[in-house]
Amino acid sequence: MAMFRTESVEEFYQIGEDIGSGQFSEVKKVTEKSTGKDYAGKFIRKRRSTASRRGVKREDIVREVSILEELSHDNIISLHDAFELQKEVVLILELVTGGELFHYLAEEDHVNEEVAAQFVKKILEALKHMHDRNICHLDLKPENIMLLNRNTQNIMLIDFGLSRRIKPGEDIRDIMGTAEFVAPEIINFEPLSLNTDMWAIGVITYILLSGLSPFLGDDQQETYENVTAINYSFEDDDFFSSTSELAKDFIDHLLLKDPRKRATVDQCLSHPWIMPRSKKQKVQRQTSHLKLENLRKFNAKKRWKQSMKVVSICNKLSKNARLRSASTTVDVNGLPIDSMHLGPVDKNSSPQTKDIK
Repeated sequence: MAMFRTESVEEFYQIGEDIGSGQFSEVKKVTEKSTGKDYAGKFIRKRRSTASRRGVKREDIVREVSILEELSHDNIISLHDAFELQKEVVLILELVTGGELFHYLAEEDHVNEEVAAQFVKKILEALKHMHDRNICHLDLKPENIMLLNRNTQNIMLIDFGLSRRIKPGEDIRDIMGTAEFVAPEIINFEPLSLNTDMWAIGVITYILLSGLSPFLGDDQQETYENVTAINYSFEDDDFFSSTSELAKDFIDHLLLKDPRKRATVDQCLSHPWIMPRSKKQKVQRQTSHLKLENLRKFNAKKRWKQSMKVVSICNKLSKNARLRSASTTVDVNGLPIDSMHLGPVDKNSSPQTKDIK
């Protein structure tokens, strides 16, 4: 069971600069007063009522904390402390400052598949630690694969907000994740499994090698249609002329519609692209390389989309604020004035309104 402290966070930590944000959370750099050590403080807004859609349900936060408490691996972000206050929960997490793995690799002049496979192996080792405990991440994507810092190549899996414990034979269905990376069973509202994560590993590896997102459509609906149709290929030489057959085989064993037929994390770790069995396989990885220019374009496009998302959220918040302000305007008698009501207010009846288009 997740354990929370109820004291004020400021008693134990110095709150510093903003370093990130989510839909219902903010991440700030915090410094533990007793040790001087820096951490990331994730401030999560709690949902106030069952009817509200703002904030995160307490049971979801408890699940995330209990999962983080159970995990202990060099390639998984660690939980140091947790506080529950009236309106929010604050998680004190290991500070990860190295940026996204994809951004790090895109800055290089040349990266062969041997290097790429070593990074994927680290991701798989972290995933094995989770899957051995029947924990499924369910939100694997480039943004959640970070480098611990700029002085190391140690990767970290972060953001366990959607993670679940899924035991064999357990029927758990949910719609979640990012369209480009979700497995067919999520879209079809079919049972989830540990192999739901393995689909995402296939998509991530495909993008890593080519800079091309295999199922991305012009909109979310088209993306979902591409995913459920398993509509991908390696035919475009602009993206795959330097990709090895070993790497393609690795991906093919993951991008399968039936989760039972997908390679497990253990099978992936023993695949020859991850662990070559012959000199020929080693040479094949060393002489094949990533399409870094394409990867840079993928990163740039993703940053642009994130910027547009932020603008959209800001516009929505501004609109809601204006509507709330208009709805609480009062006249000289202290009576509410509806923003769309043009006549005098009748104290004995509700004001009439027009539909806002």
